[in-house]
Amino acid sequence: MDCIFCKIIKGDIPSFKIYEDEYTYVFLDIAKDVDGHTLVVPKKHVTNVIDCDEQTLIHVSKTIKKIANYYVEKCGYDGVNILNASGSAAQQTVSHLHFHIIPRKNNDNVDSWPHFTGAKHTLEEMIEVLKHAQVYEDISKMENGIDTEIGENGVKISGGQRQRI
Repeated sequence: MDCIFCKIIKGDIPSFKIYEDEYTYVFLDIAKDVDGHTLVVPKKHVTNVIDCDEQTLIHVSKTIKKIANYYVEKCGYDGVNILNASGSAAQQTVSHLHFHIIPRKNNDNVDSWPHFTGAKHTLEEMIEVLKHAQVYEDISKMENGIDTEIGENGVKISGGQRQRI
């Protein structure tokens, strides 16, 4: 595999390691764009949040919290930005799941939010698109492994029982 993050984790490429445990590896981003710009990656190679298994994402999330808390409680930062891009459409540049932690100080003049040009659809249109995507039904099926459907008026039908949601 020709993944730069996998090579960093294996020690084939040097890094400025901040933290490591059984499941995650944390190191400074070499971009030198913001002081303390940190990357959190799972040791297991997964491409992004979309294809990541739940347990790996849980381990990564716990490490993100641990590092963010450390930066605020022990390193004098006032907060952090946590950023992720999943997929090429979201401008993910390295095909290994990673989260950026940007340590922040009050009034540091770092603008880490994307500059959006404005929504193309109303909220009413978007809720219809997302509802038609059957988000509730699909998530329920994924979580429970059962056939569930959302009927008219928000009634959940599962195993022959009807329940208002």
